[in-house]
Amino acid sequence: MANIYDTANQLERELREMKEFKELTEAYGEVQADEAAHTLFKEFQAFQQELQEKQMRGEEFSEADAEKAQQLATEVQNTALISKMMEKEQAFSMIVNDLNRIIMTPIRDLYSN
Repeated sequence: MANIYDTANQLERELREMKEFKELTEAYGEVQADEAAHTLFKEFQAFQQELQEKQMRGEEFSEADAEKAQQLATEVQNTALISKMMEKEQAFSMIVNDLNRIIMTPIRDLYSN
């Protein structure tokens, strides 16, 4: 019987070789190479993290939070390099979600009986 962790590590290596991951890596490199896009993306990530932490603490989002979220989302969507990278991330995430669905099949099967 195969060691499940060996299988998982093999899967991780194969994910890195996928076209979708390579395209995401390339798009991320383009964002990093553009100072304005990189700065905006880092600000967007930091703000998302801040909102997640507030949510985990059970805090409500303020009007200022909502306004900043809208403003950053608009800026990110209007920045071609970031939009392209996010499209590539979404394509890769679909694969990861499919894999998760497959991996969780034994639990779904167990609970459906």
